[in-house]
Amino acid sequence: MKPKKVFNDEEIIQMIQHKSNQNQALSQLYSQHYGMLEHYILSNSGDADDAADTIQEVMLVFVRLIQEAKFRGESTIKSFLYSITKNLWITEIRKRKSTQARNEKYYDEAENLSPDISKSISQQENLNYIMRLFSELGKTCKSILTLFYYEEMNMKEICERLDFSSEQVLRNKKYKCLKSLTESVKNSPEVAHNLKKALRHE
Repeated sequence: MKPKKVFNDEEIIQMIQHKSNQNQALSQLYSQHYGMLEHYILSNSGDADDAADTIQEVMLVFVRLIQEAKFRGESTIKSFLYSITKNLWITEIRKRKSTQARNEKYYDEAENLSPDISKSISQQENLNYIMRLFSELGKTCKSILTLFYYEEMNMKEICERLDFSSEQVLRNKKYKCLKSLTESVKNSPEVAHNLKKALRHE
């Protein structure tokens, strides 16, 4: 049996940048680094479920940073993933407003987050938030809004993907979907604000 090829950092970055065998690259990253990242979270008040969720977020943020050319190779991928994990978990701890004294040091460290990583974490959180709202809509609305906001496809591409008769018909449907989404949160100012923020990808 032919041994499985192990890609180096440069090859992995190229695969993600060019979306060539990206899943294979991510599979290797999971295999190589999951244990290390999980250990960090388990050692800092998290459990196995926290680790699984956080590491999935880490990979999404990592891919975003690579594709936006924000990773400059100043550290190894291993170190970079560790940094993203630490920043994400600090953010999560702050959200939970834990009163445990052992977590206090993480609040202080959180003030020194990398701007690029912090922005990508914020973007990913907003995308996750909006995706949860999309899941409450019908299948067609969810598909349209997911492709437009999450996959960042233009109207022509979406029209072809979903087999709409024209872009105008698609635009009308998208408007109705957004109206339904807005109506569903209008009684909650905080949710409405977060939705508006998420739609802008801030």
